[in-house]
Amino acid sequence: MASRRSARLSALTTDTKTPTPPPPPKTTTSRKRKAAAEPIPTPAKLDDGPSTPQRRKTQKNPLPPPETPTPAAVNLMAAGLLPKPSAVTRLASPTKTNAPLFSPETSRLIAPTPLDSAAVSPSKPPRPKTTSATILAEACAHLIDVDPRMKPLIAKHHCHIFSPEGLAEHVDPFEALASGIISQQVSGAAAKAIKARFVALFPDAGSGGRRFPQPSQVATASVETLRGAGLSQRKAEYLTGLAEKFVSGELTAGMLADAPYEEVLERLIAVRGLGRWSVEMFACFGLKRMDVFSLGDLGVQRGMAAFVGRDVAKLKGKGGKWKYMSEGEMEELSDRFRPYRSVFMWYMWRVEETDTSTME
Repeated sequence: MASRRSARLSALTTDTKTPTPPPPPKTTTSRKRKAAAEPIPTPAKLDDGPSTPQRRKTQKNPLPPPETPTPAAVNLMAAGLLPKPSAVTRLASPTKTNAPLFSPETSRLIAPTPLDSAAVSPSKPPRPKTTSATILAEACAHLIDVDPRMKPLIAKHHCHIFSPEGLAEHVDPFEALASGIISQQVSGAAAKAIKARFVALFPDAGSGGRRFPQPSQVATASVETLRGAGLSQRKAEYLTGLAEKFVSGELTAGMLADAPYEEVLERLIAVRGLGRWSVEMFACFGLKRMDVFSLGDLGVQRGMAAFVGRDVAKLKGKGGKWKYMSEGEMEELSDRFRPYRSVFMWYMWRVEETDTSTME
């Protein structure tokens, strides 16, 4: 009995020396945490390696068609530094230069040579002479006669370029071509700022109130000096080369006034920095030639497609390039409006500003 009692006492003593640790506190999981808990993966998923969640495919909006640089970019080409003169009635021709041109070196005003009246047969009554006051009206009447759908376009938009006031503006061909080079691949605001700095490089430039530098001044200036206006190396070289063409006499105001259009085109395209589009815009906006047409102008192409009733929003060519109408189609349609294709081209830029349903 004594031994059993002593054994129980010793056991009690041992229990008091090593207390039993308290049970862990109960953890309560809120409903939110249960909802956020990850689901137990299935055996099939456990065998898979780590995977990147797939991105949801979003349908990108199609890029809008690139904006044509015309006619906004050519405003700098057509803008002069002299006050605009009042309209003066003089002879005009749809196949020749109609702008009075300044000689870049002498500032002498050169008017196109009048048409040879001797070529008219004496047995036929003389035709009414086309003048700067009548040529736009004659052109518009011709466009409507060829295609009556031109009537609402002409009624809504006044073509200032070939109006009596537009044909009175004096043009320095060197300034116009140089401005075209300056404005390439930059915004209109940037082009104006660069042109102003370019003119400021020549404080003694011009005469008779004209401030644009003469070709001889630009030709003798270093490329580093021209780059000080914000021009790139290549554009500075282009302007130097253009100036040298005028200094050598290869380009003159007289030639640009009287030469056939194809000759003007050939000589100017040979100048570095002047592509075909730039020359076409100069011939239209600078020389005021009435029968110029640009097949490479996207705005003209888009306008012509809308003019003939196509949905230009759905037209896109191969490789993502915008193609509204082929060059063959453009040429076939524009040839109908000779010898006033410049006017037709100007109105094609205006097509999308007019309700085309009125043309049907």
